[in-house]
Amino acid sequence: MFNIIDRANVGFARLTMTRDVGITEAVIDWGYGLFYLGYLVFEVPSNLMLRRFGARVWISRIMVSWGLVSMLTMFVTDSNTYYAVRILLGIAEAGFFPGIIFYLTAWFPDAKRARVIAWFMLAIPAANVIGNPISGFIMDGFNGYMGLAGWKWLFLLEGFPSVALGILVLRVLPDRPRDASWLNKNEIQWIEEKIEVESSTRKRAGGKDQLAALADLRVWLLIGLYLSVAVGTNATGAYLPKLVKGLFEYSTSDGVSNTVSGSLMVVGLLSALPHLSSVFSMLIASWVSDRWRMRGYIISVALGIAAIGWLMAWKLSNPWLALTGLCLAQAGMMAVLPVFWALPSLFLGGAAAAAGIALINSVANIGSIFAPRIIGEWGLGPMVLAMIWGVLMAVLSNWFVEQKFSVLSHDSLNEKEKDNDQSTV
Repeated sequence: MFNIIDRANVGFARLTMTRDVGITEAVIDWGYGLFYLGYLVFEVPSNLMLRRFGARVWISRIMVSWGLVSMLTMFVTDSNTYYAVRILLGIAEAGFFPGIIFYLTAWFPDAKRARVIAWFMLAIPAANVIGNPISGFIMDGFNGYMGLAGWKWLFLLEGFPSVALGILVLRVLPDRPRDASWLNKNEIQWIEEKIEVESSTRKRAGGKDQLAALADLRVWLLIGLYLSVAVGTNATGAYLPKLVKGLFEYSTSDGVSNTVSGSLMVVGLLSALPHLSSVFSMLIASWVSDRWRMRGYIISVALGIAAIGWLMAWKLSNPWLALTGLCLAQAGMMAVLPVFWALPSLFLGGAAAAAGIALINSVANIGSIFAPRIIGEWGLGPMVLAMIWGVLMAVLSNWFVEQKFSVLSHDSLNEKEKDNDQSTV
């Protein structure tokens, strides 16, 4: 949750930061995107380092470093320092998200994975449901305290918990099931045997070499699919508070712009609604995905709903209907995430999984560098096109990844799950 807050809170800070620092909205947009420059370069190496040193040590390192860099953002004085700190934040954070996805593959078999990933990824909407109102409260309530602007307090107070949690991770996070104090020997044996059977199956299909994974056509097809989601979700991360604020603005006869949204706290509450809607969509999509294994079809439907939502937000003049469109767009895009990240593990294992997952996340997020400027320059229309592109990629993924090349037999797994679930009970 704090990972998302520290990555995206510049989207809220921009409401007053541009005026205080003397930078333009375009500078904020480019800085938001430049985060992914460092992220891209260091993503794959970081994930391979996690596999070498263990999740406990490496995730702790990532969290402490990104928390400190996020706090340093309060000292930004111009466009150059802002760009520098955003690139540094991307470097510090690189490997966290794909590292967690890779980490979870060591704990949960394929039949359970989409639901588990969904519970982890609920942190994304939770970060915005909780973070947006809190960000508004900090910027309103702390503005001027000890001579610091509200946006400075925002970075300071929201960066510190990441450092504290990073230290806690070093003490309590187990690297693998056999290190977990809450599992007995039978449970550890069941988990590790289940994971090893699936891992061996992938390796026999060739999904074990990290360099081969980087050239795998299926990996690049998933990159094309994830690109649409990365563009859409990062656009909302950078612009949602501003979009919501703009929906409720109107001009009086004397040309003075007013808003019914009132304070930044109210903007934060309204901005939380699209993220709140995505909580339900993620849980529903992940359950259906694990139940029926029709991951490609589910992704297609979700992105189709997102396209309709963006179209509503783009074309409808009624602010509440437009806000409903933003809710549909966010719910559709976020429903894709837990379903999507269950796909790479169908054909990647071992070092190939670490490299392949990191490559998908990093390369697809190149689109995130430009996502804020797309809205800033051309509005919401391109978001509709991005979702349609995602639908097309999902259809191809359904054939080339899930149906034709998946090395895990769904039928056999379903039968084994029934037996294993009964044994576990």
